[in-house]
Amino acid sequence: MKSITYNKFGDPAQVLTFSDSPVPTPKAGEVLIKMLLSPIHNHDLWTARGNYGYKPELPATGGTEALGIVEAVGEGVDAALIGKRVVKAGALATWAEYFTTAAAGVLPLPDAISDEAGAQLIAMPFSALSLLEFLNVKQGDWVVQTAANGAVGKIFYELAKQRGIHTINLVRRKEAADELIAGGMENVFSTSDSNWLERAKEIVGADGARAAIDSVGGKVVAEIVNLLGKDGVLAVFGTATGEPLQLSAGEMISKHLNVKGFWGSRVSSEMPDADKARLIGELIHLAVEGKLPLTSGGTFALADIKQAVDASLTPGRTGKIMLRP
Repeated sequence: MKSITYNKFGDPAQVLTFSDSPVPTPKAGEVLIKMLLSPIHNHDLWTARGNYGYKPELPATGGTEALGIVEAVGEGVDAALIGKRVVKAGALATWAEYFTTAAAGVLPLPDAISDEAGAQLIAMPFSALSLLEFLNVKQGDWVVQTAANGAVGKIFYELAKQRGIHTINLVRRKEAADELIAGGMENVFSTSDSNWLERAKEIVGADGARAAIDSVGGKVVAEIVNLLGKDGVLAVFGTATGEPLQLSAGEMISKHLNVKGFWGSRVSSEMPDADKARLIGELIHLAVEGKLPLTSGGTFALADIKQAVDASLTPGRTGKIMLRP
């Protein structure tokens, strides 16, 4: 079968290779899935660079989430799954014509959810929803988020809105802010504008925001901390710039602020099954109603992996880049 592999860590556009690989066989408790669509997530590219929390043994096959058809099942798995259209996140080696994964967590999809939405239904939306719960915010609270034009940012905005939680949504480019505003997002600011912080303060009010999420790093962190109220929480979710966090000791001390890391993989693995099922059920319901922004920014064949990576890294893309066989 065809797959996307890498034999060393480095620039994804350079190390990811269109390769021939043997079709895997499902072991006990596993299923074999014929891949239809698999998204390129930022963490997939960080993994290929060797800079993610998880570092696979080499050679490795890329991809961690995919939609496909169950082709075969291993020992102990219900054969009724065969032929079902399913999505699985937290898998390995999904950038291939076929992949195996644990049957636990494989989610059959209703017909009302499209392939493009279904292929990205779990990883980023689940991170956004579990992040929302991690912040322990309630109706009427304010949350500040950077990278509001990213997949998690857009989804977080919609999920927060559904729960009556207000957001300040930050991006680094005016063009990105204009696109979000045109799409209906409220309270959007470009941090390239000189007076964005003063305008955001006026909206949040004297009590400040309950929480903030940073996925960028650098000096903007000190600015969003300035928007937090007493006992506020800063959740560090990513680092688009790779720059160290800049924090004001005065703000941290006087407001009794808390800084927490958030790694979706750990949160998911430690979450009780009942809570996980509840959150996934909420995501399916919202997806069926068309209330989750799960759009595709383009679909590329596995053979065109280098172009797909370039598209995924292009600022201003409108949706998730997908791979197909």
